[in-house]
Amino acid sequence: MFKIQTFNKISPLGLELFPRDNYEVASEILHPDAILVRSADLHGAAIPDSVKAIARAGAGYNNIPVGPCSDRGIVVFNTPGGNANAVKELVLAALFLSSRNILGGAGWSAGIADRADEVPELVEKEKSRFEGPEIRGKTLGVVGLGAIGALAANDAVALGMKVIGYDPYISVDAAWSLSRQVIRAETLEGLLGKSDYLTIHVPLTDTTRGFLNIEKLRFMKKGARIINLARGGLVNEADIIAALMSGRIACYVTDFPSAELLACPGAVCIPHLGASTPEAEDNCAVMAVRQLMDFLESGRINNSVNFPRCRLDQRAPYRLLVVNRNVPNMVGQITTMLAGQNINITDLINHHKDEYAYNIIDTEQQIPAALLEKLQNVEGIIRVRTITGVRSA
Repeated sequence: MFKIQTFNKISPLGLELFPRDNYEVASEILHPDAILVRSADLHGAAIPDSVKAIARAGAGYNNIPVGPCSDRGIVVFNTPGGNANAVKELVLAALFLSSRNILGGAGWSAGIADRADEVPELVEKEKSRFEGPEIRGKTLGVVGLGAIGALAANDAVALGMKVIGYDPYISVDAAWSLSRQVIRAETLEGLLGKSDYLTIHVPLTDTTRGFLNIEKLRFMKKGARIINLARGGLVNEADIIAALMSGRIACYVTDFPSAELLACPGAVCIPHLGASTPEAEDNCAVMAVRQLMDFLESGRINNSVNFPRCRLDQRAPYRLLVVNRNVPNMVGQITTMLAGQNINITDLINHHKDEYAYNIIDTEQQIPAALLEKLQNVEGIIRVRTITGVRSA
């Protein structure tokens, strides 16, 4: 019986996937095998030693202490692409909001509601105050061509825009999904210099934090418009405000408001609505649950933020899973110890990601508890577990 602890309200469409005869799911649960979370902040939370995995029903994972989890061999999953269409639709809306001053015009119109018969004349007289350019024929720069960036790029092409993309780490799947009309930028600076509009779709990390700053803004066309529905910390907010006040950029649309941005002309601030659709919540929950079940029942890893993708079809009745630090001779030590107990290895896969590695080892014999304990005590090995009767992929 696997125990799953939930934080926040998780879509029933996802929770219903857990077989009740093999899973116990609750918000209050002792010694959980895994945690399922949306936006709850787990930094500082007491994560029990029994936890083997944490799944975030969403793309961002800055609410999870990834570093400490990695040190304990806890696999952290996210659900990239689960909310991609929802965010993409908001990007399209932001393109129009940044161009046509729709919000300004609507706010002004609401303010003349008490002018009765004067309204038609006032509307015709004042409408030029809210004019703005069309997006057709303009250039959109897309920084980050993952699930969301690729969808936004393709739809912008369909709307008649010229689209330039920059992503030095683009995946093969993302590359296949891109329209052939999306032009590849060799450098970020080259993209910025050609863009009338810019939309950002990269994760917030130590290397990307505040990357769009005064130095980068100097490369942009005067009057360009910027959309940031990814993470507020990706931009240097003070530099954005200064660029708005000077006219260097015409508009900044974000769903990460601050008091300073709310008070700044040219900033369009909306609540964090990117994934706030019932469809996105359902999709992310379903993805998160499936990834957790696959990992707990078979040891396979997909969409982990701290461990490598690692999958191996069942080749034997027993499976050994080892999490270790990425140092030399770990596989050799493990296989030597198994051979010393006359345990035959049917198949093996070892992948690493940065400082950590993950092993799936299928064996014909069950591994004794004493050997598991010896493996766990090997310097560099973080976590060991076994599975019997691995389910098919």
